[in-house]
Amino acid sequence: MRTATSPLKVRNQRPKQRFFTPARLGIYAFLLMSALFFLLPLYVMVVTSLKPMEEIRLGQIFALPSQPTIDAWVVAWSSACTGLECTGIQVGFWNSLKIVIPSAALSIFIGALNGYALAYWRRPWAGWFFAILLLGAFIPYQVHLYPLVRGLSMLGLFSTLPAIVLVHTIFGMPVMTLLFRNYYASLPEELVKAAHIDGGGFWRIFFQLMIPMSTPIIIVAVIMQVTGIWNDFLLGLVFAGRENLPMTVQLNNIINTTTGERLYNVNMAATILTSSVPLFIYLISGRWFVRGIAAGAVKG
Repeated sequence: MRTATSPLKVRNQRPKQRFFTPARLGIYAFLLMSALFFLLPLYVMVVTSLKPMEEIRLGQIFALPSQPTIDAWVVAWSSACTGLECTGIQVGFWNSLKIVIPSAALSIFIGALNGYALAYWRRPWAGWFFAILLLGAFIPYQVHLYPLVRGLSMLGLFSTLPAIVLVHTIFGMPVMTLLFRNYYASLPEELVKAAHIDGGGFWRIFFQLMIPMSTPIIIVAVIMQVTGIWNDFLLGLVFAGRENLPMTVQLNNIINTTTGERLYNVNMAATILTSSVPLFIYLISGRWFVRGIAAGAVKG
C-alpha cells in the first residue's frame, strides 16, 4: 500500500538551484562589459584631468598620474578662456542654474496640471489637445527655431533669460504632460470622486490630493528636465544671448579653441564639471526614477 509523502519531504527533495548557471553568467558578462564600456571613458577623463601636460604628451592615456594635481580643475573653473573672456566655466555654471531652475519648475508644474486635467476632468476637446501635445514632442527642435526667433524678436524677448526659460518650458510641456497624465490615470479614480463629494474643486483637489501623491513621478520629471535642459546646447546658443550662455556653450568654446596650446587636462576637467550636476542628481535619486517610470506605465 502506497503511503502519502509529506509536503515538507517533497520540498526537501527538490534539486537545489545552481547559482552560476550559463544564463546567469551570460547576463553578468553582458552587464560587466556594459559597465566597462561606459566607465572606461570616464576613467580616462578623470585620469587625464589630474595629469600635467608633460605627462599627457607621453601618450599613456590609461596610466595613473605619477604626480596628481588639480591645477587643471582650478584653471577650468576660474581662468579658462571661453571666447574673448578668460573667466573659466564658472560663469556658465551660474547661467545654467538660472536657466534650469525656472524652466524645470514651470514645465513640471504645467505638465502636472495638464496631466491632471486630461486624466480626470475630461472635455470633448481633451483628446485633440493631448494629441497635439504629443505631436509637438516628436517634431525636431530645428523646425521650430526660425518661427521662435521671429516671434520672440517681435515680443522683444530674443537673447534674454526669459526667452530661453520660455523656450525650454514649451519644449518640455508635451513629455511632462504625458508622464503625469499616465501616472494620474493609474491612481484609483475613487479618490477624486470622494474628494468631489467632500466639496473639493479643481484646484483644491490638485494641490491637496494629487500633488502630495505625485512624489515618484515628480522626481522622474525633475531628473528628465534638469538633465535635458542642463545638457542642451542648441537652444541655449540660439536664445540665451551672450550674457546668459549656458555651461555647455562655454564648454564648447573651451574645447574647440584654435589659439594657443590645446590643454587636454583642462578640457577633461571642464567636461566633468559640466556633467557633474545631472550625474549627481541621478545618483541620489536613481531608484525613485525607476519607481516613477514603472508607476506611470501601469495604464493610460
